[in-house]
Amino acid sequence: MRIRRGTPAAVSAALALALLATACSGAGEVTEGDAVDLDVAPGVTDEAVVIGSHQPLTGPAAPGYASVSQGAAAVFAYVNDQGGVHGRRIDYRVEDDAYDPAQTIDVTRQLVIEDEVFAMVGGLGTPTHSGVLDYLNEEGVPDVFPSSGALAWNNADEHPLTYGWQTDYTKEAKIQGAYIAENFPGQDVGYLFQNDDIGVDAQAGLDQYLGEEVVAREHYESEVPDLGAQIAELERSGAEVVVCSCIPAFVALGLLEAASIGYEPQWVVSSIGGDTATLQGLLAQFTEGGDAEDVPADAFLEGLIITSYLPRVEDEEDAWSRFFVEVHEEYGDGGTLTNTHLFGMSQAVMVAQVLRSAGEDLTRQSLVDALEAQEWSGPGLVPFSSSGDDHGGHQGVYVVQYEEGGEIGLVQDARVTDRAGGPIEEPDFERLSPEELDFHD
Repeated sequence: MRIRRGTPAAVSAALALALLATACSGAGEVTEGDAVDLDVAPGVTDEAVVIGSHQPLTGPAAPGYASVSQGAAAVFAYVNDQGGVHGRRIDYRVEDDAYDPAQTIDVTRQLVIEDEVFAMVGGLGTPTHSGVLDYLNEEGVPDVFPSSGALAWNNADEHPLTYGWQTDYTKEAKIQGAYIAENFPGQDVGYLFQNDDIGVDAQAGLDQYLGEEVVAREHYESEVPDLGAQIAELERSGAEVVVCSCIPAFVALGLLEAASIGYEPQWVVSSIGGDTATLQGLLAQFTEGGDAEDVPADAFLEGLIITSYLPRVEDEEDAWSRFFVEVHEEYGDGGTLTNTHLFGMSQAVMVAQVLRSAGEDLTRQSLVDALEAQEWSGPGLVPFSSSGDDHGGHQGVYVVQYEEGGEIGLVQDARVTDRAGGPIEEPDFERLSPEELDFHD
């Protein structure tokens, strides 16, 4: 197992935020060629299967997202200690792209050409992974479970080898919008969103259930770590509920800015920014040396409503959460276990599950066949879709509310929907426990 880091960047928290979403367009594109051959097995021997990933191990996004690959690595180490998958250990090779799309292109080509990975797994980020999407599909490399909720990962016609994983931004926002309409009727609503696919796709879902209630739409540029103007406008508009389609750093900044001016709306945060353990660390970091330095991070988080689709580290009664705690204690990085770790751990379980389903005679074609025929169950709390014409991944979310002291209360069971105008429904879903799920020898 290899996790290769780039050169650490000595930057302040503000500079890290400012660089967080470096943009890229058109990079990594290749011209169309002959149909790819999937009846091949690069990276596969009798002893091992090599998979790769691009992740932000250093640079501005590392504080929030380096734990994704750390969590995945822990689960793969656990699987290997159980005998691997069909006698093969999983050789998980992570290359650091520092959340820089130009570096993503370089490390992806390195993984494909030099390391000859069998598949790309969990490549993190919309602007980063978008730059290598065409390349992976043209090269015939299965692109399994990108770590982003962009709709682009569910386009079987254009990118048949890319299979989405996390609940997409529109489905999640539809369920948020319906929840707000039902539980906060008549209250004015404001949107705070990242000015890219996250914001566009989230509004498309929210607007299906919220109309005249919406009194403000405020976006932020992720290279500008200042939400003063946006929070002031949300307060001026009278928004009583604020839906934050934001990455963790900007959730924390929004909470701090609102508190500093005495603005107390009901915050509703999407899964991409709702890791409360990560938020606690960011809040402690951002308040250091300031007027709020002595204010506990929990004070800013109390009452936060969060949508989720995976087990949460706060839920000590969940079998998968308990399993991940045990795996982290034995194989983890030694740090505090966060929900972002659980994101990577859940991905790794499902990658091992599909490798096992692909059979002993492993080829890229058998992997694709397994992805499209697998009866998915666990660790997620909502159904998972990965069929020939639907690469959408997780299909919905449930809703929790954070209580000071670290408690999480379930306020709405799981709901599923589509990204168009279909209904929101309760799923008929059987979730297997870690002991019941077949994902290692």
